[in-house]
Parts: sequence; structure tokens; C-alpha cells
Amino acid sequence: MTVIKAGGAAPCGDSGGACEARRRQSLRVRYAYGLVFFATNLLAWFVRDYGARALRGLHHVPVCGAGDSKCFQSGRVLRVSLGCFIFFWLMFATTFGTRKLHEARNSWHSGCWILKSLVYFVSIGIPFIIPNIFIQLYGEIARLGAGIFLLLQLISMLHFISWCNKRWMPDPGSNQCGLFGLFLSTICYIASFAGIGVLYFLYVPNSSCAFNIFTITWTAILILIMIAVSLHSKVNEGLLSSGIVSSYIVFLCLSALHSEPQTGKCHSHMKIAKDGDWATIVSFIIAICSIVMATFSTGIDTKSFQFRSDEVQLEEDIPYSYEIFHIVFAMGAMYFAMLFISWELNHPTRKWSIDVGWASTWVKIINEW
Repeated sequence: MTVIKAGGAAPCGDSGGACEARRRQSLRVRYAYGLVFFATNLLAWFVRDYGARALRGLHHVPVCGAGDSKCFQSGRVLRVSLGCFIFFWLMFATTFGTRKLHEARNSWHSGCWILKSLVYFVSIGIPFIIPNIFIQLYGEIARLGAGIFLLLQLISMLHFISWCNKRWMPDPGSNQCGLFGLFLSTICYIASFAGIGVLYFLYVPNSSCAFNIFTITWTAILILIMIAVSLHSKVNEGLLSSGIVSSYIVFLCLSALHSEPQTGKCHSHMKIAKDGDWATIVSFIIAICSIVMATFSTGIDTKSFQFRSDEVQLEEDIPYSYEIFHIVFAMGAMYFAMLFISWELNHPTRKWSIDVGWASTWVKIINEW
């Protein structure tokens, strides 16, 4: 006889089909949360660049203490970010400890979208009536939360690299060749050193760009160090891991230099786009998609953040950790706020700009190192 727990659904022991249906629903709902996060990013952009008229009543509560529009831009972004954070924090709190597919909290995570929509809109609206001092405090906390998110992203990246190495590179004691792993390693290193050359071409138009020269050269040195360590007899882990990391740090270096304030001194080979230029708009859209993809990929990789990875998953177990999934999205809300205001509460932002300024540059450089 199947026993139904109070407040939950029937266990899966007698109905494998029902259990599988709940599992598929739980996996599909991740994309719905991703769309919610993407829509919130678009809302943050809209209220920052075009929300002056719609939110005219908030002009008496600037965040950075001055009375210019830049403070209002930061305040609007932080309020949307706080609303997104509240929503995913509530989801974290209400799904914490969920382990079985038949629990009521699993149904809440995977369904009940009418009620969750109401919770979302209330969460977004509450920060717009909160006194300014709390928004300013949240802005300071969001810096720390965004830093934690970057650390989580790096952990997820290292987990992915380890998976690639185990899948495509042979064990040191085996006689396998690992041609595909060798091919990927070659592609990664070609892309890395070609990227170094492109960075010199784009960001070092003259010898006075000492900061750019040092940053690019140090990135090249880091790649050579990783190659040497990977080939050392005491390591002997092959070149795939270091090849992927090399490509990644070249990308971070490119992103960091691209975030420099475009004064024209060290960007002579790049057209400094004006507000609303089509290239600027395309770059902005790609940046938002990158934020969402980074948050989504980190959020679904919950196994990277679990202390025990040897636990056997049963048929009734949830396919991933709901609380880790939601807390990553909550940290992602802080992260996108920092990108929209360039990590500074009083940073002057242009329309269609994102993550531009020396603070953003240094965050990416430290992340690369």
C-alpha cells in the first residue's frame, strides 16, 4: 500500500513513471528560472537607461549622496537587483533541505508558477519603497556577494576542466593515445597564443601603454608556467587542462582590457562607439546573455559545491540541489548589479554600456590571476 506523506505526493517506489515525470519537470524548470533571471537583467537595464520618467518619484532618494542622475541610475539598478535577490533567497529558504521528489517542496520548486509570479513581482516592488540607507547598504553587500559569485564560477570552471581531462585524456599508466584530447589541447594553445598577439595589436598601439603591456605579457608568462608545470614528471597530467585554462585567462585578459575607460590612448585600433551605435547594442546584448549563461551554468552545476560526491542517487532523489541552485542565482543578482554600475555606486554610466571602468578592469584581472 502506498503511503502519502502529509503535504506531499506519493513516493516513487510503486510508480516509476510518476517519479520520472517529476524528475523531468524538475530539470526543465531550471530554464524557466533562467528566463526569469534574464528578464530581470533586461528590467535592470531599462530602469537604468530609460527609467527616469517612469520612476520620477524616486529622485529624492539618490544612492551615492549627490543629486545627479548617475546616482539615480545606480539606485534603480540596485533596487531591481535587491528584488531579484529577495526572490531567489525566498526560493532558497523554501526549498532548503529538499531531498526527495515526492516532497511538497519539490512541487513548489517545479510548479506553482502563479503563486511564484506573485512572489516575484512583490519582491521586485518592495525595494522601490525601501529607504535609501538600506539600498546603499545593499550596494556594499552586493560587492561581496558578487565576489563570492565569481569564486563559485571559478570552482564550477575547475570542475568542468577536471571532467574534460578525465574524459578525453588517458591515464598516465595506460597505453592509450588520447588523440581527441591532444587535438583539443592543440586548438586551445593555438587560440591562446593567437589571442595574445591580437591583444598586443588591439591594446598596445604605442609603447606608452605600460599597463596593457604588463597585463598581456604577464598573461603569456602564466601560460608558459602552466605548460611547464603540466609537463613536469611529478605532475604528468597532460596539456588539456592547462590548455583550457590558458584560453580562459586570455579571454579574461581581453575582457579586462576591454573594460578600461576608452580614452582613446590605448584603443587606437578600435572604434569608440557612441551611445546607441549598433555595435554597442550588439555587444551589450551579448554581455547580458553572457551574464545569464554564466549564472545558469554555475547554478546547474550543483555537484561542484557539494562536499560529498560519492553518494549513490536513488530513484526518488532530486536530480540536483535546489538550495545551491537558488543561492547561486541570488549571488548572480548581486553580480549583475555590479556589472551594470561597474562595481561603483556613483560610477557614471552611458546608455548601452556595461562593466566599464577601472574597478571592473581590476576585478577581471584579479579573477584571471
